[in-house]
Amino acid sequence: MRRSDFLLVALAGVLWGTGGLAGAAAGDEGGLAAVAVAAYRLLGGGLVLLVGAALAGGFAGLRPSRALVVRVTATAVLAATYQAAYFAAVERAGVATATLVALGGAPVLVAAGTAVATRRAPSRRTVAATALALVGLVALVGTSGGTGRAPLVGVALALVSAASFAGMTGLGRREVPGARPVPMTAAAFTLGGILLVPVAPLLGDPLTAPTHAEGWWLLVFLAVVPTAAAYGAYFTGLRSVPATTASLLALLEPLTATVGAVVLRDERLGPGGLVGGVLLAAAVVVLRPRAPTVPTTMVGPGHAAGQPVDAPTPRVPGARTRRE
Repeated sequence: MRRSDFLLVALAGVLWGTGGLAGAAAGDEGGLAAVAVAAYRLLGGGLVLLVGAALAGGFAGLRPSRALVVRVTATAVLAATYQAAYFAAVERAGVATATLVALGGAPVLVAAGTAVATRRAPSRRTVAATALALVGLVALVGTSGGTGRAPLVGVALALVSAASFAGMTGLGRREVPGARPVPMTAAAFTLGGILLVPVAPLLGDPLTAPTHAEGWWLLVFLAVVPTAAAYGAYFTGLRSVPATTASLLALLEPLTATVGAVVLRDERLGPGGLVGGVLLAAAVVVLRPRAPTVPTTMVGPGHAAGQPVDAPTPRVPGARTRRE
């Protein structure tokens, strides 16, 4: 696992944390329903990524293939499902319950799927980080309790959201020959946003335009920072970061959102929230890439005298070596 890729995935979790605040503000300032905000987020983020990838030459030499079409289509469906199911879960089970199930369930599903696919149990470090992260998540956002009108339906929808995010993470780990992560994400998110446009009215949230300029600026921020930049960093980092580790780093989202709410909205963080934040940060520390250990070699007389380590040992005439 490359340290730079680890940092990219961690950065994605932090940037996602700004999305909740921006999305809520966009809904308030622009008079938009939650699913409408999600549709604008995917569509706008996809278009920003398309422009950025085109300017950077990301589409140069790209040839359509069956594998590419399948990847883009599957990611688009999973992204749209993730967004729609999560916001529907929030409406029915409340923010705390939906966040706990959707974000907390994703790493568990990824770890289970990885164990089944590889027929290997997770490492002790992964298990320890998962336990720290889940307990921290419960302490951070689980103290407010459910406020929804249909908790069981909301939990089921949150599980669908978790499974969709886990599926996106698993797909992102698989390389498509001749295709780069950012162009594929751009096409997938644009298609996912288009898919959400007809879904919003079916969920009772018609897709309307913001009523104020502030709403448009918030949608631009939502498209650029927590969508285009965050998912671009996430899928790029997946080239070497294990899927379970990536899904756990995604839990930096609620931590960042909580810190932002305390700083920007004067919300109070109780003792449980503080403990939860510390545990989530501890999980990231446990998961961090470790520097490779350099094997120690006994220093012989020649080495002490300044002879290079890899230099052959002088041979005494008539002596026999071990290989002989």
